[in-house]
Amino acid sequence: MRRDLTPLFEPRTLAIVGVSADPGKWGYWFARDAATGAHRRRVFLVGRSGGELHGLRVHRTLAELPEPPELVVLSVPAHGLEEAVGDSLEAGAKALVAIAAGFGELGAEGAARERVLVERVRSAGAVLVGPNCLGLFDAAAELQLASNPLPAGPVGFISQSGNVMLETALQLEETGLGFSRAVSVGNQADLGVEELVSALGAHEGTRVIGVYCEDFRDGRGFAEAARTAGKPVVLLTVGRSAAAARAARSHTGSLTSDLDAVDAACRAAGIHRVETPSRLVDTVRALLAPQRPRGRRVAVVGDGGGYGAIASDLLSAQGLEQPVLSAETQAALRAVLPATAATANPVDLAGAGEQDAQSFARSTRLLLECADTDAVILTAYFGGYSSLSDEMRDRELDVASQLAKAAARTGKPLVVHTMYWSSPPADSLRAAGVPVYRAIESAVDGLAALVADGVPRTPLPTLPPPAPPLTQTGYAEARAALADSGIPFARARIVRSREEAAAAAAELGHPVVLKALGSVHKSDERGVVVGLADAHAVEAVLDDFERRLAPPAFSVEAQEETTAGFELLVGARRDPRFGPIVLVAAGGIHAELLRDTAVALAPIDVTGAESLLRSLTAAPFLTGTRDQPPLDLTAAADAVVRLAYFAAEHPEVSEVEVNPLLVRREGAVGLDARIVLAGPEPQSM
Repeated sequence: MRRDLTPLFEPRTLAIVGVSADPGKWGYWFARDAATGAHRRRVFLVGRSGGELHGLRVHRTLAELPEPPELVVLSVPAHGLEEAVGDSLEAGAKALVAIAAGFGELGAEGAARERVLVERVRSAGAVLVGPNCLGLFDAAAELQLASNPLPAGPVGFISQSGNVMLETALQLEETGLGFSRAVSVGNQADLGVEELVSALGAHEGTRVIGVYCEDFRDGRGFAEAARTAGKPVVLLTVGRSAAAARAARSHTGSLTSDLDAVDAACRAAGIHRVETPSRLVDTVRALLAPQRPRGRRVAVVGDGGGYGAIASDLLSAQGLEQPVLSAETQAALRAVLPATAATANPVDLAGAGEQDAQSFARSTRLLLECADTDAVILTAYFGGYSSLSDEMRDRELDVASQLAKAAARTGKPLVVHTMYWSSPPADSLRAAGVPVYRAIESAVDGLAALVADGVPRTPLPTLPPPAPPLTQTGYAEARAALADSGIPFARARIVRSREEAAAAAAELGHPVVLKALGSVHKSDERGVVVGLADAHAVEAVLDDFERRLAPPAFSVEAQEETTAGFELLVGARRDPRFGPIVLVAAGGIHAELLRDTAVALAPIDVTGAESLLRSLTAAPFLTGTRDQPPLDLTAAADAVVRLAYFAAEHPEVSEVEVNPLLVRREGAVGLDARIVLAGPEPQSM
């Protein structure tokens, strides 16, 4: 849903309801800040006491206003919000900001009050920010409506936390940046992050979008808004420990968290996810640079070996390449550097910068211009010499100018780390669009964000129409449903007596596998026995199962040869915000032990499935090693595609998995299956 947000960010008339003469009250702050924009719009103050405040008349009610207020900020307590919203809409408001807490964040009763408010606002053709929010800001419109003054700049920001927004503002201001627009959305009762991301994407003054969100009302809608925004989107969110708060119902459930679904959506949409406000700011600063790498090859240049080595380790951890420079490039570097300099990559100036500041410019320019690199990191004492004399400061300023021009001319990103990050040369680089950091890890993270931002964005997977819902999801039904979707399974017979078991084993041929049905985790309860070589072995296991587990039925299955294959877990679960997500992992009994997993939004195509499988640490077991030939990766990917599509077309399914999926040199076969329907209790298998 896209609505006209002009009355919210660029109102021609503004009313503050609940103003106060007490400097410690929100109503005072909003009245003060609204008054500073009185030269841009008509500002009306509303308070029961009347009088005058900040040079403006205070009206006692909204009904007294001489003209309709397009935007109304409601600085009133929770118990008075419903009445204030009604009065605002009757006065003609098209946008409202509700500061009060005490609604959806408190439980069902508060959520019900929120729904009534939203219905009333939307029926009037208006929009509502909040409740439980800090306010908003628009730099170009000179609209300052938050508890604290906010700095202006090119960053659009959306936050569910007022304090996160304020801290982000402070950190941006330290580096000369600020907000183009900022909105504290609070409970997102009406206006949510996905709609605001779309609006910031269309906003001319916004170059990069930052988001702090704790709860995605429409996760896929948010991802699609970010993908199509036309600008980088950086997301700070929480949820790493969510899996610990809920009981795992199967392996798939225990191997994924809410954050896994967020990460899957971020990868699909090209969103940069970070874990702290400072990393958000670091990433935003990098993404404001105009250049993007054409590849992953990075050169490091510095005036000391320590940071060059540290940068190299950090680049490797980010999956970036640091190739040995070509003989031609190394020869060019040796021609302008001391004989003691290292030129392979990282490039160590070996103290040349102290003797001649131009060595920074010459070496970095060579690395930007050569065919060996896609980006360069300069980690140096650069900027520190400026504190020694005016002459050295002028030299470093000249070098900074050359570095910025070289990056612009070559179209390759240059990222700088220096302990003198606030020196005049560092300021000069920042002003020219070169990211400068005080911490080497921040510089590497920033460069990694630039590399990721250069990858083309593809459309998000489209959910298929729902299939007829499943009603029976026992083991036999799960196998049958997934087999109908095209996933091959080992031959099996469901039996309920000794006679049926003996006949099934004879038909399938020994050795066989015997499974006791009725439990989600058959293996954990010692309800699966393999390698039953004859009828006597089958009978003995049946006796044990009946005594310990009393299962309603058994599955007799042909035993597959596993020694020449590799077992995977292929599963999917339905996230309440992001919909179906598909998971691949090392399977069998090692699934939860190894926790080698990869996750993506479902459905997924063959290319995406193969990429997911190759991202596993266990991928060499599939693609081949020196001692083992490759397995049938295409067959494994086909099974992933089919299971993901099954999950996507069955919204009633909470979790589904094939574990293990045995991948062989030719083909793949499922050895076990589970389906869990959505609901308070897991379905028995």
